[in-house]
Amino acid sequence: MVAELRLVTVTCQAEPREIGQSNHGLGHGTNCMIAQELIDQPPQVSARPSAVPILDDKDMLRAAVELTRDISAAKSAVYWPDMLGSAALGYAALAGAILQTDPLISVGLGVIAALALYRALLFIHELTHIHETALPGFRLVWNLLVGIPLLTPSLMYEGVHTLHHARTRYGTAEDPEYLPLALMKPWSLPLFIGIAMILPVALLVRSAVLVPLGVVIPPLRRMVWERASSLSINPDFRRRPPEGKFARMVTWQELGASLWAIFLIASAVVWDWHPLAIGLAVVSATAVLNQIRTLVAHLWANDGDAMTVTAQFLDSVDVPPSAMLTSALLTPLWAPVGLRYHATHHLLPSLPYHALGEAHRRISAHLGGTSTYAKASYPGLLPLIGKLARSTMKLG
Repeated sequence: MVAELRLVTVTCQAEPREIGQSNHGLGHGTNCMIAQELIDQPPQVSARPSAVPILDDKDMLRAAVELTRDISAAKSAVYWPDMLGSAALGYAALAGAILQTDPLISVGLGVIAALALYRALLFIHELTHIHETALPGFRLVWNLLVGIPLLTPSLMYEGVHTLHHARTRYGTAEDPEYLPLALMKPWSLPLFIGIAMILPVALLVRSAVLVPLGVVIPPLRRMVWERASSLSINPDFRRRPPEGKFARMVTWQELGASLWAIFLIASAVVWDWHPLAIGLAVVSATAVLNQIRTLVAHLWANDGDAMTVTAQFLDSVDVPPSAMLTSALLTPLWAPVGLRYHATHHLLPSLPYHALGEAHRRISAHLGGTSTYAKASYPGLLPLIGKLARSTMKLG
């Protein structure tokens, strides 16, 4: 989210015909994997800011596909307890933070709520990659329990995130989730993080005011959809109108989010602002945490040219388990639901989150520590932030 309401943060199916078109109904079992698509194609060259071409590493792509065929199915026994447990813990801690009179205990419960709801919210990423028949009812229940109550229904990511994975769009001006942060000014990084703090208020105004007004003001409705209805960080991204089944899904999700947002504001006016203020603070913390994670999900070093899949992989980041105790304890908190393996995810976007760790172990063991695959692994959050900050300072 930069400069305007761009709410942050493809599987390798046929690319959407238009920017913003949904992939609803696609996912595990129907979409191919980017690595598989590239194996039998002639080598491609990626333009990079350094002007050093990066050819696709066919051995890595082939290994990624062949070594993970048996772990490609989403397991309901993992998804459901994880999502439901995270949501239950988050809401219980949030209720405690609201009801507790001791400020220190309230803050502690607020931190627990932020971390748990952050994990629950990040299942929105999985929804964009799983087929609707792989986990029956999961999308609906997630929206009812998490997406709509936190004013971030899945419509804000479905049909958007797939474009980030589209092979010819990653890192280009048509990628809604890419900014060349490593090539920007030093002040861009604190601004990138700080602007997430206002996200909950922006979401509340969007659903309670802008969406209802858009029902009677068509130009406003178009503007809200194009510019304030996607979890994207590219300020130039514009969504195309939803179509078909996805459009019907958008209708009920928008209705639910708007009714809930109006109720929150009305209850604060009639009864007490305290619960809403605590809730906004907790959601703000989750937004900042997600923005920090987004900051280190990639190296952000592409200047807009199309990239090979291998170049996209090397511009992405894995943070595998470390012997360092702090990293081992903290990484699952700031990069939950498989997002610590973001580079591997870009090789195998249809692989469920619970299989990414095993995929990383298999591919690493097969290719070795000097392979192209190993070059996308980094030791932790702070070294990655430092690397990005040094890059901006050189340019600043």
